[in-house]
Amino acid sequence: MELLEPPRVVERPEQHCLGIRTITPFRGMLSKRNELLEELFGWLRETGTDDSGMFFLRLHVIDMAGPMDLEVGMMTPGPVAGDDRVRPSTLPAGQYATLTYRNHSLRANRALLDWATAEGLVLDRREVPEGDLFACRYEAFRTDPRTEPRKTKWIVELDLRLADA
Repeated sequence: MELLEPPRVVERPEQHCLGIRTITPFRGMLSKRNELLEELFGWLRETGTDDSGMFFLRLHVIDMAGPMDLEVGMMTPGPVAGDDRVRPSTLPAGQYATLTYRNHSLRANRALLDWATAEGLVLDRREVPEGDLFACRYEAFRTDPRTEPRKTKWIVELDLRLADA
């Protein structure tokens, strides 16, 4: 993993977005991400929706041994109409632990989680029968996946929402 911006805490405003949410096994999750990105790119072209926002992968519920509840989406400047497949949503405002990296998502996630623990930060998450439910945990792709197909070259911003104090 190449660390481009070190771990830190930032304040983020609410961010409007459009996304496709699904349940998929952890094994094969990145293939599903790629498939959903392609579907979203097609939907944006077909509907003529402004596609200039940053794309992301949001992990709603994580179960490394079972199903993952994830969303692939794009940030938008304001509310945008979707349909029954591509739905409008928001990334909530609040404080986030964040870092920016290139390559090795698992290592980046582990590094940020370890840093947050060492700093005494509390994530906005809870355990549910399906796994770990996060108020907001996402990877924003600063590199446009349509122009750089090699995922190992993407610059990715990892964000984990912190619990309110």
